[in-house]
Amino acid sequence: METDATQAQRHSLLEDGLALIVATPLVALGITFYSQAELLTGSTAGLAFLIKYMTEWGFGPVFFVLNLPFYALAFLRMGWKFTLKTFAAVGLVSLFAELTPFWISLEQIQPAYAALLGGMCMGLGMLMLFRHRASLGGVNILALYLQDRYNIRAGKFQMGVDLCIVLGALFVLPVDKVLLSITGAATLNLILTLNHKPGRYQGVS
Repeated sequence: METDATQAQRHSLLEDGLALIVATPLVALGITFYSQAELLTGSTAGLAFLIKYMTEWGFGPVFFVLNLPFYALAFLRMGWKFTLKTFAAVGLVSLFAELTPFWISLEQIQPAYAALLGGMCMGLGMLMLFRHRASLGGVNILALYLQDRYNIRAGKFQMGVDLCIVLGALFVLPVDKVLLSITGAATLNLILTLNHKPGRYQGVS
């Protein structure tokens, strides 16, 4: 019989709410670094960056709209609690991504530093969201749905989408910025890989 120490501790509604409030500004700060240095990342955020750089539309509204079609899949795949928290997370990141540049002024930032620190901020924010059963939606949800419904490997699909984003970025950004973006994405994924493992964190929502 499991002891209390080994049983998963369920997050309260307050804890989930605080996690959203802490994690989303952290992600938005990483997005601000990337915007200032003209970098991008993968998944739906990468698509939002591409559209931002091509049209000069704000990242926040574009990111929010891009995620709208995926909530139905989130509901089918993960349930209504996950969907509501993901909707809230995407909405808050979109809001904070627009407000952060008004709260801090970055006259200059080295692109390499922006790539690494921005990747760390986004990775830590996403890690916190994952541990509270939320996400930043979009391509990740679609990848899981396609894996369940059509047996298309989620990792391969995600890799294909990110490859398309990188190829598209070559037509919008200088090659050195694309390479730094890949470095930042690797930093983000390293944080998730090292810290988001089954059984390592016992809290559930």
